[in-house]
Amino acid sequence: MTSALFAPNNLAPEGVGQTFRTTMRRFPATVTVITACASGDQRDHGMTVTAVTSVSMEPPSLLVCLNNRTLLHELLLCRPDFIVNVLTQDQAALSDAFSGKVSPEERFRDGDWQRHENGVLYLPAAHAAIACRRVAAMPYGTHTVFIGQVVSADVRETTRPLLYENAQYCAASPAGLPA
Repeated sequence: MTSALFAPNNLAPEGVGQTFRTTMRRFPATVTVITACASGDQRDHGMTVTAVTSVSMEPPSLLVCLNNRTLLHELLLCRPDFIVNVLTQDQAALSDAFSGKVSPEERFRDGDWQRHENGVLYLPAAHAAIACRRVAAMPYGTHTVFIGQVVSADVRETTRPLLYENAQYCAASPAGLPA
């Protein structure tokens, strides 16, 4: 039974969908590559995702939104372990590869990927690598909202994260304060 609070309303006012799409294009987001693998055969898979955010510090957890037509979506439903690799501003080519410009079988050829103790590949050269265990999955519209409880996290202090806004990569830098 779906709660009325979470039931999608397919009666959006006319034009809202396109306006929302335009708005979200102008909403800067951190670029991540989420990795997972199928049980048993160690079939590794990863995908570029910008819909990632923290949920809670107690317990430490992340929210990840995935289109329900992707292989990564299926893997996260079948196996609970995944890793969020936050890319650096120098890793735009990796983002492109994992966004579909390179076949899934070829994606892990670039970068020095290592296997985490949970069996999932992660990128030590990423700005951050956050290993999670799925604790919830909530379908909504064309996507599923996955909640992952953080089991380990590592961040590099000397890098800057890669951002994506208005269909282009951007570099994060501190904002100047008025004098």
